[in-house]
Amino acid sequence: MTFLTIGHRGVMGVEPENTLRSFVRAERCGMDAIELDLHLSKDGALAVMHDADVDRTTDGSGPVAGKTLAELRRLDAGLGERVPVFEEVLDAVRSPIQAEIKDVAAARALAEVMERRGLVPRVEVSSFHDEAVAEIAALVPGVRTVLIASRWEADVVERARAAGAAALALDIRRLTLETAERARGAGLRLIGWVVNTPEQLRLARALELDGVTTDYPGIRRSGRFTA
Repeated sequence: MTFLTIGHRGVMGVEPENTLRSFVRAERCGMDAIELDLHLSKDGALAVMHDADVDRTTDGSGPVAGKTLAELRRLDAGLGERVPVFEEVLDAVRSPIQAEIKDVAAARALAEVMERRGLVPRVEVSSFHDEAVAEIAALVPGVRTVLIASRWEADVVERARAAGAAALALDIRRLTLETAERARGAGLRLIGWVVNTPEQLRLARALELDGVTTDYPGIRRSGRFTA
């Protein structure tokens, strides 16, 4: 069974997160896929940024949704990098991409790009929000979807299936064997996040996860030898 190593916001442990620099390095380091986050700008662009505000990761301040793409472009996202849009990432790397959407509006914008560029084979869509997962599944036939959770109740597997998700991405620090077995029993792929230490990687292997999301490229090399 293939064990996937997914670069978290590129390789954010060693490069500015969610930047072209980070994504290119993730690909060069051999990550199996690249995870990124999408927010809509004021003028409807799919800006690649994790937070709803620009404060933490740029030299600016205020909400992403309150800025036009031109305004976002003027910000320094680390080491002189600019805030990219989704289609720039598609053109900068060839790797499979896991795109996390924050709401239904982002799902609709992403669906348009996916349909126009034929991205179903390449792009998997994830979200913490059940309704966003269900929306993208309804809009893009055949899309692969992932429900993410940091804290969850006993019904998380049922939630994923109800939303049409094919996979669960769960916080490795709270993931138990019981939940892993229930996910597998329901036919769901299971990804652990964020796996940044050898101990967390060994746990992921012991739980027989399908893959992990990590901040560090070294986890991929370690994963080849971790039983």
